[in-house]
Amino acid sequence: MALFFLLWVVAPLSCVVGYLYWVAHDQYASYVGFTVRSEEVSSGIEILGGITDLSGSSTSDTEILYKFINSRQMVEAVNRDLDLASIYENPDDPVFGMPLDGTIEDMQAYWRRVVKIYFDTRSGLLELRIVAFAPEDAQRVAQHIVSESTSIINELTAIAREDTTRYAREVLDRTIERLKEARQAINTFRARTQIVDPLADTQGHLGLLNNLQTQLAMALIELDMVRQTARSGDPRITQGERKVQVIEARISEERNRFGSETETEDDTYSRLVGEYEELAVELEFANSSYLSALAAYDSALAEAQRKSRYVAAYQDPTLAQSAEYPQRFLISALTFGALLLSFMILCLVYYSLRDRQ
Repeated sequence: MALFFLLWVVAPLSCVVGYLYWVAHDQYASYVGFTVRSEEVSSGIEILGGITDLSGSSTSDTEILYKFINSRQMVEAVNRDLDLASIYENPDDPVFGMPLDGTIEDMQAYWRRVVKIYFDTRSGLLELRIVAFAPEDAQRVAQHIVSESTSIINELTAIAREDTTRYAREVLDRTIERLKEARQAINTFRARTQIVDPLADTQGHLGLLNNLQTQLAMALIELDMVRQTARSGDPRITQGERKVQVIEARISEERNRFGSETETEDDTYSRLVGEYEELAVELEFANSSYLSALAAYDSALAEAQRKSRYVAAYQDPTLAQSAEYPQRFLISALTFGALLLSFMILCLVYYSLRDRQ
């Protein structure tokens, strides 16, 4: 039994204690604590109404960071900038050092050994403990974790802002295209008809028609007066009748411009005015839609700018002055307790089997 105790308890404990005190290298810890803050600057209406919420913590973002710090992306980013192999590979300490020439999976598994995360779900606070064989290396790793966490939060904020304004931007782009098409249709109509504004042009023709009708009335009156005083065949009667015929022909021609069964539909002023009014209504509607979409986009952009998230560190990465790890006495005590407990269990099993025989 004494020999078994020496082989089962004393010998392993001696190996563990010897490795801890004579082989294992000191490890230094750097601590950092931060959380994600969400700032929402209230609009003027909300401030006047007394509804303000200037700051708050976003637990969901903190949970994202909790997963991100342990992710492969974080390990690859830190390894790319700091070269984790040069920090943690230690051939003289294979137990606490990172495996030599290990894969990224080995590096990620070792990362979870040296980077411990403590997450308070109630307050949304994150506290990290990073250990390394040199205090400066532990602090550098901690600082880089904070930097990468800030970058991922900034990316999430940019994505949220883009999502907020994307729909308003799409609507604005559609209204701009519609406004361009409406203006192009107006320009095409004016180039085809050589008329800038058919409504104004129609008013001019109506004025001309009224003037011709006035002249026709005056010519008829003059003709009647001449007929009453002159004899048949008088040249003045012939001249007056010719003048009346010319004015009537001109009036008929002007009226045909507004619509005639003898002319095609595209040549009539009624058709041109109707077409122009349709284009003008479409242009007015497109312009109103553009102004509304522009106001909605500006509002969405202002709303997105008022919301921001950032990493707020309440404890900057510390620089250790003394080694905290490995905890030699604690590991030795736990090892002794486990070996002694297993030894006692095996002894009880042995004596129980022997008594039953």
